[in-house]
Amino acid sequence: MRTATSPSLIDPALPSIPGLLAARLERAPASTFCERKAELGGTWSAMTVRAFVDQVNAVARGLVARGVEPGDRVSIMARTRYEWTLLDFAIWAAGAIPVPVYETSSRDQIAWILGDAGVRLALVETPAHAEVTRAATAEVPVLVIDDGAVEALVAEGLHVPEAEIERRSGLAGSDDLATIIYTSGTTGRPKGVELTHGNFTSLSLEGATGLPEVVAHPGARTLLFMPLAHVFARYIQVMCVASGSVLGHTPDTKNLLSDLATFRPTFLLAVPRVFEKVYNSAEQTASASTLKLSIFRWSAKVAITYSRSMDTRPSLRQKLWLKVADALVLHRLRAALGGQARWAISGGAPLGDRLGHFYRGLGLHVLEGYGLTETTAPTAVNMPAKSKIGTVGPPFPGASIRIADDGEIEVSGAHVFRGYHNNPEATAVALVDGWFHTGDLGSLDEDGYLTITGRKKEIIVTAGGKNVAPAVLEDRLRGHPLVSQVVVVGDGKPFIAALVTLDAEMLPGWLAGHDLPDMTVAEAARSNAVLAALDRAVTRANQAVSRAESIRKIKVLDVDFTETNGYLTPSTKVKRARVLTDFAAEIESLYT
Repeated sequence: MRTATSPSLIDPALPSIPGLLAARLERAPASTFCERKAELGGTWSAMTVRAFVDQVNAVARGLVARGVEPGDRVSIMARTRYEWTLLDFAIWAAGAIPVPVYETSSRDQIAWILGDAGVRLALVETPAHAEVTRAATAEVPVLVIDDGAVEALVAEGLHVPEAEIERRSGLAGSDDLATIIYTSGTTGRPKGVELTHGNFTSLSLEGATGLPEVVAHPGARTLLFMPLAHVFARYIQVMCVASGSVLGHTPDTKNLLSDLATFRPTFLLAVPRVFEKVYNSAEQTASASTLKLSIFRWSAKVAITYSRSMDTRPSLRQKLWLKVADALVLHRLRAALGGQARWAISGGAPLGDRLGHFYRGLGLHVLEGYGLTETTAPTAVNMPAKSKIGTVGPPFPGASIRIADDGEIEVSGAHVFRGYHNNPEATAVALVDGWFHTGDLGSLDEDGYLTITGRKKEIIVTAGGKNVAPAVLEDRLRGHPLVSQVVVVGDGKPFIAALVTLDAEMLPGWLAGHDLPDMTVAEAARSNAVLAALDRAVTRANQAVSRAESIRKIKVLDVDFTETNGYLTPSTKVKRARVLTDFAAEIESLYT
């Protein structure tokens, strides 16, 4: 059993999350905690640590006035906005436990989460959120952010002594429950992951200490646009307290590019789909003319070639070509990300070798990492001093990773959750002798760098007895600009095949760039030109696997997999079991 460990870089005596904020206040009260934008198209205004803590305490007093007791659960359902962070820290300051709810959740999902967690008060963003929450449960009071919930809490708490918040802020220790995050779950009801204050603060302090050039240098700043209901963004929010990074929020991804341009982050966090979209959109824009497209592809090739040479030493010629490519194309892509982003942390799925090298050649070092809700986000990440593109890096400082005999990844460390809420059976299966059994498959190289190869539960066994991990093929094929989602099939079948959905946003530009008429998604799914392009993409994806594992046929669907129609989780994972059930006829047609 191969094991890799990265030593801890911090004092084992861990503060609580309120303790982490108190230390930041004592260290630099006048430093900027975050920047806020009052309205669309407005300018960013700075908020000091002192001002943020004062507002946190004022809202916490309002929660106390509302009857929230230490240990009570309070839910938050909102987009990624400043008020999310404010309410999160105010609930902690009141001694209570925040429970995030995705703002896209259905009535049944809300009813399950609020009931299972025992939520006493629900904080939601909009009247529409309030309506669905009240329909889910009539027993939980609901306050609406857009209807003045924050201001109302501040007013209600004026009579609560400040000393009460000081007392409550000191109640939690590092082993006490900080939050319950319900996994979005590709099958069945979501499980409530219990994360402690120590889970967050250990990982935050390890990150601030281990990645100073990314998150802790003077001027470090990041713009959150991933959902704060997800553990990844939630961890970054707390880590910024430890590192001193300036935090920003953008609630609507339609405004992402304009917000990036004005906020100018130095580091980003995103899933690979974001980086794929940026590349594909730039290529699509260039396809307006043959010359522009040729220049873009040449520049991309130069960036990739230069990045590959960085592992040894770029030649003078490669450096010169990169300067030319930068002047022609690459500088515009950096500008689109704000102009000063040098680092990005990517997780959730593999970025891929080609895009990893492209962005590094561009000047944006994408540090791929790996983690789960149960590990409070990252448990492995590539480091600035040594990155191996195609891996998710070595264990995060303070973490240990080992590979079981069947290939399953197991994790231990101070960042690993304490159990599933109200579910001792699932906890006993997942946590064994201090090691979390992730359900993911992977391998460790001689340097302790982890590569993800798939999910145990998703392994396909063909009729010929070949074991196939679908993730490798799915991730590679999804990189094509036409492709939105891929589900590889073939369990018990004579060969591997795939269901493919089309990206409706990218389709018009792709068609125009290939001198094809406008089509609906349904028409494109039957177009010979589109099918031929996808066949070529399949051929490229198959280069990563053996012939026995390769995709032989595809079925292009005329409907996409989305969260709205129930085929994606809020964290954009495909609900494979539901797809296999609902599209059983389409799958069978691949073999008849």
